[in-house]
Amino acid sequence: QVQLVESGGGLAQPGGSLRLSCTASTDRFAVNAMGWYRQAPGQVREFVAGVTSGGRSKFADSVKGRFDISRDNAKNMAFLQMNNLRPDDTAVYYCGASYDYTLDKYDFWGQGTQVTVSS
Repeated sequence: QVQLVESGGGLAQPGGSLRLSCTASTDRFAVNAMGWYRQAPGQVREFVAGVTSGGRSKFADSVKGRFDISRDNAKNMAFLQMNNLRPDDTAVYYCGASYDYTLDKYDFWGQGTQVTVSS
């Protein structure tokens, strides 16, 4: 089983930055793919970014050039650095993980953390 705990959400002004962290706790093997989806009120959950333990990454078009994703494999953690935030980035962000290497499909989920971008 895999448990995911997110941190780092909060309030940011347009143009500002936030950094999300996700820690994976496993009872056997380290996860391979980790990443984030987000869900705004009244919207479907959408893929944001993903990264494998080898460093291969993928981003949604809406965040390319603004968000970056990284891993600390020794600590089984992933980080989402969000820069130049916009109001339409406001959503609950969910960390996901998988033993597979698919960058945008996950089997395990965190509880979610709220990100609000507003002046």
